[in-house]
Amino acid sequence: MVCYMIPLGAAMISSILWRYKKSGPAAFWLVLLLCGSALFGMVDHLWNGELFLIGQNIASDLLLGCTITSTAFCGWGVILGIAKINPDLGYRMGLLKQYKK
Repeated sequence: MVCYMIPLGAAMISSILWRYKKSGPAAFWLVLLLCGSALFGMVDHLWNGELFLIGQNIASDLLLGCTITSTAFCGWGVILGIAKINPDLGYRMGLLKQYKK
């Protein structure tokens, strides 16, 4: 069951893009969410003793990995939406630049 490989791959790609494109803190939050998703999957599989095993149904494992990754992207969208709605919170989170009142 290697469903944690999908968010791990997305985290690696996002990290590389974030580093070379010099993106802002929003991209950093995405990388953190994807790394957290992959770490959670690894701990779960390690706990159950099946870290490097491939399940009998690879399609369902890949679908689960895509679901975990899309959930991380949705969480990232919620974080960005909250930062846009509440600029004070967005500034404290580092997502928005300081603005003048």
